[in-house]
Amino acid sequence: MRGPQPEFKVEMSSRQHKFLHRQLRSRQVSRGRAVRIRIVELARQGLSNTEIAWRTDTAVVTVRLWRRWWCEAQPRLDEAEVAGATQRELSAMLLAVFDDAPRPGAPVKFTPEQLTHVFAIACEDPAESGRPISQWTGRELADELVKRGIVKAISGRHVSRLLDEADLQPHRTRYWLTPPDDPDLDAKIKAICEVYRTAPERAQAGERTLSTDEMCGIQAVERVAPDLPMKAGRVRRIEFKYDRHGTQTLIANFDVVVGRVVSPTCGETRTEADFAHHIERTLASDPATTRWHFVLDQLNTHMSETLVRFVAQRDQLKLDLGKKGKRGILKSMQSRAAFLSDPTHSVVFHYTPKHSSWLNQIEIWFSILVRKLLRRASFTSQADLKARVLAFIDYFNRTMAKPFKWTYSGKVLAA
Repeated sequence: MRGPQPEFKVEMSSRQHKFLHRQLRSRQVSRGRAVRIRIVELARQGLSNTEIAWRTDTAVVTVRLWRRWWCEAQPRLDEAEVAGATQRELSAMLLAVFDDAPRPGAPVKFTPEQLTHVFAIACEDPAESGRPISQWTGRELADELVKRGIVKAISGRHVSRLLDEADLQPHRTRYWLTPPDDPDLDAKIKAICEVYRTAPERAQAGERTLSTDEMCGIQAVERVAPDLPMKAGRVRRIEFKYDRHGTQTLIANFDVVVGRVVSPTCGETRTEADFAHHIERTLASDPATTRWHFVLDQLNTHMSETLVRFVAQRDQLKLDLGKKGKRGILKSMQSRAAFLSDPTHSVVFHYTPKHSSWLNQIEIWFSILVRKLLRRASFTSQADLKARVLAFIDYFNRTMAKPFKWTYSGKVLAA
């Protein structure tokens, strides 16, 4: 015979249930909060307080408490949903329901001035305080605060809590590249984006637009033992030890209009002769194309003497090209780049600004190659690596090829 029904009946909307279910699966949720969410979830399923307490290893009085607190918070949550609360706002309200209750005892008090000093020192380089370390820890910050006489005593854990509340993370870093001092940078970026934007129009006129670059040092790594396959509850495991069999360089073109990789070249070197030969092979793959446009970076092999001579010979230009390093078109990288960028040629090279590899669409495709093939694969030789890279390119072109949707968060692509 069933006992009396609980006083508070737990209900929740689908949005609330989905969020709490994700919290239960999250590795970042605290154990206390996870137990409270599980109590409410089991109560929603109609279980009795006694059974919930047994399943969650808690006291019945605790189950009653959290059942009541949820039911008291439910009207506020429903009102927020009806009012059109965003997922972020609703998530914050749901997490607040399961927060720890305030602890008894007087909290440690620090003046706003002292807290300002805490945050200021945390943002300093430890070397300025004579400490031979690269980043602060809570313990070392606490020691520095006492040393400077800012506080009489403070624990490292409390300093860490203060930093967490202020969203300061001295233990974390991200790579940063100082933007080049180039007053024409915006104009150069806009020009490359314009090349992408107008590529479909040029394609209708018989012109092709390719994004081109090299991927160097692709290692032919062979695992010394086979992988252990995935099982229920256990991910695939890859052998840690490996043997190296050398490297290969991939020179690839990504057609920005159709989204396919065109005429890839895979070999052991990437000299200016290699790149010029790659361009020659690419042009030979489609003789019907009237003009070719290549988007590429400012690597010296992309502005080489060999490439200049090839373009001049292809277009039958009777010019005195000069002498490399001395005079004429061949004098410098800048003079060679100006010649190769001439829009009247049948082959036009569009150079991205320095340190702007994100503008080159082939870099996006290289990341696909790494994720889909290179990161986990094992290669028995350089020949095996080359064959499988070329096989992946064929597979990509048949099953995944599509143009990237080029977006630019910031200034508009074109006025």
